[in-house]
Amino acid sequence: MTSIKKRRAQLLKRLSELDERLHDIEEEFDGHQSKDWEEMATERENDEVLEGLGVAGREEITRIRAALQRIREGEYGFCMKCGEEISEARLDVLPDTPFCKTCAASL
Repeated sequence: MTSIKKRRAQLLKRLSELDERLHDIEEEFDGHQSKDWEEMATERENDEVLEGLGVAGREEITRIRAALQRIREGEYGFCMKCGEEISEARLDVLPDTPFCKTCAASL
């Protein structure tokens, strides 16, 4: 069984990785100002991909912060819907999940 301390460290590490990635994405947005139409079209396509990554990253950050809050409140590892304990296997794959497998499937 993974300790809460290890889960917290895992979540904080991922939070740091996401923060760095989002800063890199912001720098990429700021870094290109091409005048060439073909380059601008390519940059726009890249911007759409980066924007999607940014949105996904911000959503994951929100989930991680909520998981860290549950750790502080002593509620981590328990389903927010039914109150049952979330399996270790599920937390290994989705450490920020607030739901057990059964409740997540019913959402």
